[in-house]
Amino acid sequence: MRAPLTWLAEYTDLAPGATGVDVAASLVSVGLEEEDLHGGDITGPLVVGRVLEFEETIQKNGKPIRFCVVDVGHHGQMVTEGKHQEIVCGATNFEVGDLVVVVLPGAVLPGGFQISARKTYGRISNGMICAEDEIGLGHDHAGIIVLPRLLGEEHVAGVQPGDDAIALLGLGEETIEANVTPDRGYCFSVRGLAREYWHSQGSPAGGFRDPAHIETPMGNDTGFPVVLTDEAPLGGVDGCDRFVARVVRGVDASAPSPAWMQKRIAQMGMRPISLAVDVTNYVMMALGQPLHAYDLDTLTGPIVVRRARPGETLTTLDDVERSLDPEDLLITDAGDGEADTVLGLAGVMGGASSEVRDSTTNVLIEAAHFDPTSVARTSRRHRLVSEASKRFERGVDPAVPAAAAEMAARLLVEHGGGRIDPGVTDLDQTTRPAPYRLEVDETSRIVGVEYPRERVIQILRDLGAEVAESPEEGFVDVRPPSWRPDLVNDSPAPDYAEEVARIDGYNNIPSVTPTPSEGRGLTHGQKVRRVVADALAGAGFTEVLSYPFVADDLADRMMLPPGDDRRLAVRLANPLSEERPLMRTSVLASLVDVLRRNVSRGHKDVALFEMGLVFRPGGPLRRAPIPSVSGRPSGPDLEQLYAAVPAQPRRVGVLATGSAEQAGWWGAGRPVEWSDMVAAVEAVAAALVVPVVVTADADHAPWHPGRCARIALADGTVVGHAGELHPKVLTALDLPPRTVGAEIDVDVLTVASDRAVQAVSFSTFPAALTDIALLVRTDVPAGDVEAALRRGAGEALEGVSLFDVYEGERIEAGHRSLAYRLTFRAADRTLTTEEVNGFRDAAVAAATQSVGAVQR
Repeated sequence: MRAPLTWLAEYTDLAPGATGVDVAASLVSVGLEEEDLHGGDITGPLVVGRVLEFEETIQKNGKPIRFCVVDVGHHGQMVTEGKHQEIVCGATNFEVGDLVVVVLPGAVLPGGFQISARKTYGRISNGMICAEDEIGLGHDHAGIIVLPRLLGEEHVAGVQPGDDAIALLGLGEETIEANVTPDRGYCFSVRGLAREYWHSQGSPAGGFRDPAHIETPMGNDTGFPVVLTDEAPLGGVDGCDRFVARVVRGVDASAPSPAWMQKRIAQMGMRPISLAVDVTNYVMMALGQPLHAYDLDTLTGPIVVRRARPGETLTTLDDVERSLDPEDLLITDAGDGEADTVLGLAGVMGGASSEVRDSTTNVLIEAAHFDPTSVARTSRRHRLVSEASKRFERGVDPAVPAAAAEMAARLLVEHGGGRIDPGVTDLDQTTRPAPYRLEVDETSRIVGVEYPRERVIQILRDLGAEVAESPEEGFVDVRPPSWRPDLVNDSPAPDYAEEVARIDGYNNIPSVTPTPSEGRGLTHGQKVRRVVADALAGAGFTEVLSYPFVADDLADRMMLPPGDDRRLAVRLANPLSEERPLMRTSVLASLVDVLRRNVSRGHKDVALFEMGLVFRPGGPLRRAPIPSVSGRPSGPDLEQLYAAVPAQPRRVGVLATGSAEQAGWWGAGRPVEWSDMVAAVEAVAAALVVPVVVTADADHAPWHPGRCARIALADGTVVGHAGELHPKVLTALDLPPRTVGAEIDVDVLTVASDRAVQAVSFSTFPAALTDIALLVRTDVPAGDVEAALRRGAGEALEGVSLFDVYEGERIEAGHRSLAYRLTFRAADRTLTTEEVNGFRDAAVAAATQSVGAVQR
């Protein structure tokens, strides 16, 4: 919302010598965000010019360039000696004879942009023909300013080349622009910004002059007939609870708007159009109350405010025919009773059929109060945002329509002639909010600053609230002002506390450094997560973060079998993308997208991991209750809320493709394979000092049946799976062949690692190494053989490692040879050969008994 300082000064006293920067800073101090500062920063000759001729050429890049001759008159700051100036321009939205805005050499435009004569496109350009954004008038850069189109033909009738454009467009005056938050809709007016500036100056007595405080006539039976009929489909809220209509007869609608009004409208970032439109826009900017003017002679019956009927259409003022929805609130002309005419979308935009034209002599002014929700839904439904809708959907003061209509009627008569009809329509169904019993000391408790009782009451009254003493000691009854719908709720005490703190000054709230409580450091779970991430990063994997949303058909593409609980996913009611409406049940489900994206962008060797939550409802979700916002949910409500939340275990997903070891002068490289994933999981387990058992798993999607390992704790609790993904899954997911992956349960590892690990003293005695080769059936897992060797070898065994697997000549069919290296070491002595042989024989015997191994 913009506000010229001269307009602001009419409603409130500005500090002596206050600049736009000072005023903006004052508004920031009461919670408004500064958006921009316009005007007051142009120096040098900015004049009106008339295009006399131009030569247009097309450049090599296809851009049209015009070499113009412009009459800029005789300007005192740069003596042109009456000569016409040659100016190069890249816009094409003007013709010979048009009045334009020209900045001449020596001028400085907003942002410190200095203008000088310079050579461009092979010719000297003595200045520049300006667009709106170049002089801070607006944000349009689609073409240069053509004054008759900006101000209207009648408004530039006396303008001559060489006239000062700074004064003509009001660019010498500073205009502040503030960003208005949704709860401060009253600041979408100069009235509201003036009130906030007044608060920033301490709310001095007599320092704010409310433009809405004008004498208005009471409603009577001779006004234009209006009927409010609304089925109130929006939760029982009527779409219109006040409608004021005034009639002005004998108006010369073709009369030009006064120059001061044109200038202010331009300063507000709008374009003067016609007297009736300019008046309604001016009043809207002044008071925040949108108005609409109708050609009274086009209306044949009473105005009826109602909801749209099926099949109805409306051509709005932007010449777009719109199909109406039954929830749209309409302004209609009831006609002769047989058929009615839709005049406009209430609170959004009027229709083209009843707009005021130059031939109009009788004008009906509408000033109404519409339900914010109804206007917001209509605006979004039709993708139609107007100055009116921006105000109505944030809340307009329901007490101001009569004053707005009166102000508009007076301005029309003053500048267009005619007379105001004595008939006044004012259908007022608004209700004042009930007083809220506020404990005065509660403000101090909420903010943390001691506010005297008198100070709190004074601030509330300065805000416009009615404050009365309450029968209860320490309380007052507060009724919020009509322009503050944000203070009307079941428990507004925090809102009032915020207002007191805001007006008293946020800078008066001391900055107190909090005293930290005695902490306990990281939790065990946090430590585990860090260890897991460090172990995988140390193994060469890159950590990524993906969105936990997946597609409907992902379970099919990952070949999850029917009945697999990973198919039971939570469906979002309002997903970010309709293509991904489900929450992931495994980390790999979303990690595959990251891998595919990296591969598609030319990365052939990729190794990724992600740690995050998955969502496992395990069945149909329970419906959660919707608790009241007026207080804390009850115990049973909390239980139902928690019961409706799906289980969310923490998992780690790992994916890799391409080369595990690069080729080079040192030799051939090596592609990633299933064993790399097993090694990654074992590295994580080793970092947490959690023993794991690795066994083959031939039936766990999405892994390859023959290249999938099951990782479990010693007690059989599954930690996760690792290996090569199924070729059909890779094809369905558009991933490279032989991609490998793993997924492990961090919660299981967290529980397993939450125990004291006994440190073992390192033996200084030498180790004894012995190798054995065992013949076993090919269907016997190597892990079972290793487990048997460990059981039989005894306490002196320090390590077992498989270093060779052989199948071929001199090996019985259906068997294979596994070669192990056993390491023995005693803590108190050097082991003898006889002792080591005994340990070895015991280990072999255990393997023979357990898995049928035969020593070679």
